[in-house]
Amino acid sequence: MSCHGPLYSWIGQVVSAFPHLSRPQATVLALYSFGAILAQRCGLNSVAVTLAPLLGLGFSTIRSRLQEFYQPASAKSGDHRRQLDVSTCFAPLLAWILTGWPSIRLALALDATSLGDRFTVLSISVVYRGSAIPVAWKILHANVRHPWKPEWISLLRSFRALVPAEWTVIVMTDRGLYARWLFQEIKALGWHPLMRITHMSKFRKNGSASSVPVRALVPKVGRRWQGRGVAFPRKPERRLDCTLLACWEAGHDEPWFVLTDLEPDQSDALWYGMRAWIEQGFKLLKHGGWQWQATRMTDPERASRLWLVLAVATRYVLAVGGEAESAEMAVETIPEIVSAKSDARGVGRNTASGRSQGPARRPPRSEAPRSRPPRKRASGTKQRLVSVFRQGLAALVSVLIAGHALPKPRWYPEPWLEVRTEFQVYRDQPPTPVPKNPSL
Repeated sequence: MSCHGPLYSWIGQVVSAFPHLSRPQATVLALYSFGAILAQRCGLNSVAVTLAPLLGLGFSTIRSRLQEFYQPASAKSGDHRRQLDVSTCFAPLLAWILTGWPSIRLALALDATSLGDRFTVLSISVVYRGSAIPVAWKILHANVRHPWKPEWISLLRSFRALVPAEWTVIVMTDRGLYARWLFQEIKALGWHPLMRITHMSKFRKNGSASSVPVRALVPKVGRRWQGRGVAFPRKPERRLDCTLLACWEAGHDEPWFVLTDLEPDQSDALWYGMRAWIEQGFKLLKHGGWQWQATRMTDPERASRLWLVLAVATRYVLAVGGEAESAEMAVETIPEIVSAKSDARGVGRNTASGRSQGPARRPPRSEAPRSRPPRKRASGTKQRLVSVFRQGLAALVSVLIAGHALPKPRWYPEPWLEVRTEFQVYRDQPPTPVPKNPSL
């Protein structure tokens, strides 16, 4: 196969996924994302130096072409200058992910991350096999007061009427993002919020005249409670008719208190464990994958266009990695090792008198090694020694080296009921600082 074969195949996929983009825009988006996968970083120079020998072009030529992708129209040359509006790509990006999705369940997470004192990013991501794919985002100047409410509403409404009505879509948020208006905005889309609240909140059960602190519902490890009622009943403007899911799992310092509109028998607090996957997604965008933390950009609009490149690349790498992991974990064929002691038991032993202690057994027949189910953690989820992202990169590099056609992977989302929280913040690794939500 020609060395350009996989690249041309990838360009065709990207052009089909974003039909509203001009052909040059979609082509450069494909080139940039393909180069980022090869370089395993998103820096302009790194991607250009990787693509230059592949395309047979000079470094400066390919660098200039890639740079124009995220530049504003005023910085481009030519009479037909166009500026990419990233918000028009959010719905096609999610639609591309949903193509071939094997389930009618979809889990999204909302969160904010920061890049030093330059950017604050509001992001909506599809969580998938321990990681996340950003599908909508807004990048703002850090340390500049800006209301988040209109931005979150605009991002959510980008997907109006996109997901089929019969699907179950949950949207998870951490304690710092809870707001009544956000809960209602998610419901207006036909989706189901799973929003964590603090342990100081109060809840009034249906049929009860008084409210209790939510901490009283799960006073110790191992307790769970879920039921209907009113959250924040004291002030009328904060009251919320909802379901409270409360649980305190072993190994956690504090319980979870999650509000949702789903009925108690149709939801599970453990689903909220998937919310941590968006933090792993942020890690992949930065030092764990594309090295976005090394960017020298200071303009949020330019950074937002670069995020489109990273989202497209992440989508493909996670799809390939998820398929590879699913095939690997489906069955293991490593034969069980027979110890020398157990092997010796099968042979008759002679005593000092020369008598055999028992009849010698016939040698075992050679059989194909029996398959074993994959190991599982005590929590029930499969062991993951290597991230899906790294598995995807390794699979793609091997395919390209071998000269095979570019794979067209399928999605393999994990069943929700097998999900448990797996991620902890270690003492020597402080969390990424995120500014307080000014909309609350």
